[in-house]
Amino acid sequence: MADMETLRIVIVDDEPLARAVLREYAAADPGIEIVADCANGFEAVKAVADLKPDLVLLDVQMPKLDGFEVLELLGRDQPVVFITAYDQYALRAFEVHAVDYLLKPFAAERFQEAMARARDRIRAKAAVPIDEVVRDAKPRTGPAERVLIRDGANVHVLPVDKIDYVEAQDDYVAFKSEGKQYLKDQTLAAVEATLDPARFVRIHRSFVLNIDRIAKVELYAKDSRMAILRDGTRLPVSRAGYARLSQLL
Repeated sequence: MADMETLRIVIVDDEPLARAVLREYAAADPGIEIVADCANGFEAVKAVADLKPDLVLLDVQMPKLDGFEVLELLGRDQPVVFITAYDQYALRAFEVHAVDYLLKPFAAERFQEAMARARDRIRAKAAVPIDEVVRDAKPRTGPAERVLIRDGANVHVLPVDKIDYVEAQDDYVAFKSEGKQYLKDQTLAAVEATLDPARFVRIHRSFVLNIDRIAKVELYAKDSRMAILRDGTRLPVSRAGYARLSQLL
């Protein structure tokens, strides 16, 4: 943020009226510049990638990509203020993690208060604990059916059925699917928590495997095994991983 007096914002809300209210409130503040106005999450991801705003005003309840999915794609370094209608899970999580939010309908004074807090967080370089916010704010409705992966300004939507395995790579995870690799800024533990435990198993500290892809498991050395996948890929299986795998096979 080159000039803390000018806050460059992106507005994201699927309701035209809600975006109009945000534009009106923002226009009353000479220290705010609206750099993009987005009607859905896909537009938001592209706008943020292209424009690199200081702050995103992000609606939680949206079709196709909800606010939490957008946040997950934007990354933990993107400052955000959530906008939501009453949602007990989301409000509790925002309060626990000290993430600012605007509860619809909100007045201009509350908007300005949120902008002041956002400026303070940006100055302090306070990152949003994304995994924790998403985990606590989004009511679980069963295992994930898809994985969203950002590639620059594009978003890949990967059905879990297409995932062969997931590998930890430094600060990222790599989803392996149909001969391709998709990198995501996430921990392997966070990925594992969203997948169906009856279909995906942690076979090693660095690998979560779709058990449908297994051809066989071979003894590799003393107390060490190797999973051979249908495409010939060989993945290490730890002792604890083999115990978990044996319960599913």
